[in-house]
Amino acid sequence: MIPAVSLTSLAMSVVGGVVLLRIALSLKSLLFWLGRWWRWAEQRTQAYQSFEIPRYGEKGQENPLYRRVATYVAALPSLEDSAAVTLFSSGRKPNDFFLLLGPGHSAVDSFLGARVAWTNAPAAASGGAPRFVLRLRRQDRTRVLRPYLQHVESVADDLELRRRDVRLYICSGGNPRWRSLPFTHPATIDSMAMDEDLKMRVRADMESFLKGRDYYHRLGRVWRRSYLLYGPPGTGKSTFVAAMAKFLCYDIYDVDLSHVSAAGDADGADLKGLLLSTTPRSIILVEDLDRHLKGKGVGEEGESLQLTRILNFMDGIFSCCGEERVMVFTMNSDAGGMEPAVLRPGRLDVHIHFPLCDFAAFKTLASSYLGLKDHKLYQQVEEVFQSGVRISPAEVGEIMIANRASPSRALKSVINTLQQQTASAVVRTSSAGRRLSESGSGRRCEDPATAIGDPSNVGVGGAAMGFGKESIKEFKKLYGMIKLRSGSKKDGATTLELAAAATGADAGAPPVKVDKDYIPN
Repeated sequence: MIPAVSLTSLAMSVVGGVVLLRIALSLKSLLFWLGRWWRWAEQRTQAYQSFEIPRYGEKGQENPLYRRVATYVAALPSLEDSAAVTLFSSGRKPNDFFLLLGPGHSAVDSFLGARVAWTNAPAAASGGAPRFVLRLRRQDRTRVLRPYLQHVESVADDLELRRRDVRLYICSGGNPRWRSLPFTHPATIDSMAMDEDLKMRVRADMESFLKGRDYYHRLGRVWRRSYLLYGPPGTGKSTFVAAMAKFLCYDIYDVDLSHVSAAGDADGADLKGLLLSTTPRSIILVEDLDRHLKGKGVGEEGESLQLTRILNFMDGIFSCCGEERVMVFTMNSDAGGMEPAVLRPGRLDVHIHFPLCDFAAFKTLASSYLGLKDHKLYQQVEEVFQSGVRISPAEVGEIMIANRASPSRALKSVINTLQQQTASAVVRTSSAGRRLSESGSGRRCEDPATAIGDPSNVGVGGAAMGFGKESIKEFKKLYGMIKLRSGSKKDGATTLELAAAATGADAGAPPVKVDKDYIPN
């Protein structure tokens, strides 16, 4: 049996806990009512001034400040503590809820040490027109009012920018007007398979641009920024443009220079008119800049005319008629072969290189597509990448999507693709060396008198010999990779089949045998 003393002690402990809990709750309630009473006493003893912000003006036009105030008040943290709020859903994406201040209720805010209050005056009480009432102490009016309203407008503009739907504008054929459609690309800066340090620097540059209106104006420069994205096809340039638009919340204007002309002739739309009809907070996109720089005409005159048009489009006087724009140009070739006049700062401020996939980018893609942080096949993948072979991130991504149900099969398919690339490179090198060797021997047979002591022929022979050495190196590298694969028959082709494919591809030999799990891209 439990002693009576123990039961009594337990009951006293429970009763003491309940009493302490009631005291704690009473203290919180007491503090709440003391705060309410203090604010009521302060309102009766301090001189306050109220400012009404109606929704409509005298002639029925909408007051822009009312819309900004409504957006700002809806984002106040103190709105959740208000006596009544209205809950809405945007409907654009799941779980996108926001609060609105209920009619007749108030929310408080603070700015520069001053306490301000917003009240949503109902339509009936304000003569039929809804309005917000700003209330602050009279002694803070001169110091706080104007800076606070500027702060409200700035924050509201930023909130509206983040909530707006991004749109894609296109102009096809000779139609001089833009057509738009919703742009719902899901790419983000964080989801890009890029170097982390590079992503941080690009994000910081775009954030600095968004906040740089006053800085650019103080320098006497147009508030805009230009980017050059260059690299082989399939490396993510267009996806990065979509991620930029989502990060900046800017619309995209896709300018196809093959469908526009310099002055609106029969070739297409007017290039200047298209640029002037774009809106602020937009990205002006020109893809394949290197292709357009070759010019529509024939010869140097055509290329010079095309170059002049593009340079004027990039930073001519008419391109400065709009602000808060970002110009993005993409190229599939290396930037080193471009005209220096095109690449100079002011025309192309930031250059971003998009290389083919290496092992670091492969691990990022495997983490995104397959959810892998590490795998037993990673060492084999790294050894293949160390041989110097590269493929595009788009090709790796498609292989992983097709084999996403089996990460091991996806990694084996990537290894097979890389090894096929190596085998193809060896075959091409061997074929080039054989053709060059045959060409050199043919020249010596045709003219034996000039073959001896001719420096040019020595160069040809040296080149052919060089190709032979490179071919031997490539074959050794291929042999090492063949040994790597020959450990298990189910993991790939046999040594004999790969060697036959490498030496007989030009003679109509069967293609390289690949894994049964490999799904072609």
